[in-house]
Amino acid sequence: MRLWFRKVGEAFLLGMIRASGAVSSLVVILIVVFLFKEGIGIVGETTVEEGFVLTVHRDNPVNDLTPIQVKDIFDQKITHWAEVGGKQDTIILLHLEDLASYYTEEQIGANLEGIPKCLQHFIDSVPQTLAFVPGNQLPHGYTGKIVHTPPVTAAGFLADREWFPTAQPSAQLGVMPLILGTLLVSLFAILFALPLGLATAIYMAEVADERIRRWLKPVIELLAGIPSVVYGFFGLVVVVPWVQELFGLPVGETALSGAIVLAIMALPTIITVSEDALRNTPRAMKEASLALGASHWQTIRRVTIPYSSSGITAGAILGIGRAIGETMAVLMVTGNAAVMPSGILEPVRTIPATIAAELGEAPFGGLHFKALFALGCILFILTLIINLLVESVSSKNKIRTR
Repeated sequence: MRLWFRKVGEAFLLGMIRASGAVSSLVVILIVVFLFKEGIGIVGETTVEEGFVLTVHRDNPVNDLTPIQVKDIFDQKITHWAEVGGKQDTIILLHLEDLASYYTEEQIGANLEGIPKCLQHFIDSVPQTLAFVPGNQLPHGYTGKIVHTPPVTAAGFLADREWFPTAQPSAQLGVMPLILGTLLVSLFAILFALPLGLATAIYMAEVADERIRRWLKPVIELLAGIPSVVYGFFGLVVVVPWVQELFGLPVGETALSGAIVLAIMALPTIITVSEDALRNTPRAMKEASLALGASHWQTIRRVTIPYSSSGITAGAILGIGRAIGETMAVLMVTGNAAVMPSGILEPVRTIPATIAAELGEAPFGGLHFKALFALGCILFILTLIINLLVESVSSKNKIRTR
């Protein structure tokens, strides 16, 4: 009987373990599918605000405008139709509320029932008009022409250089500044963190005595457990004023500040993984080097580091992954300017910071909402590439160890 209960218990535990693995895998797959379903949904969407249209006189030769042209027209950077392929006329902009300046309250009506008629009259009377109005305010049998904007494409989404997802009348959805900002901050973070992290790992693995190592290792591992918002506060209070004063900048929230904070955050990962790799160097190899007359430092440089290079590389890649995916600390110290980065001393915005800052303001299911999910897809792909690199490097390390 006891044997029967033990077999039943073992079978139950085995079933629970298998079910846990299956459920975990299914949840991950569903999250990825949901992420890409929402993100890919932005392709083919129009950038004009939902429910609104751009309309012109029926004789206006302009049929299409790009989002950039629409933005420049409403920013008064383009003032003549000839600049977008039309006639030599000045562009007259019209919003719905502008009708109150041209028509009386009696013509508009107490319940705004006269707006469609006024709109039709204004478009017919002023042929150079470009109107941005709700589509449901166009009169039945409207004789004007709707100006179309090209739908969002994957290439345009990745290559365009302006990110203004809430701009009216046409959103600007170019993620290039965000991608470059993310890569710039991550690159400099790893350039700062890798030499310091590697030196610390060598000290802990080869130089420090056991008593210091036992004290130092938990302290470094504790750094990995500190919440990122605490690093953000540290960066805001210490790093940002320091960078501003050192370089004489008007503001200290720059890519450099973000890189320094991310470098500090990436150090525990780099040190821990690299130190483990260095300590895995066979003792016989080090003793053979010393027996041949090499010094301690020559043994470290010629034997230990080359043998551990795969593990050190994996630590560096994991540190890059930590830097790319970090959100809160970067949000607090980089200035959050969604512009093309021109240098390390300029404010930038990263992809995780953009998602965190804007998701709460994006209407559910809208264009902005889908654009943020598309950013999540880009971040997922970057992280996946990094993980595949780590797997590749680790596999080489295992083969080499055998």
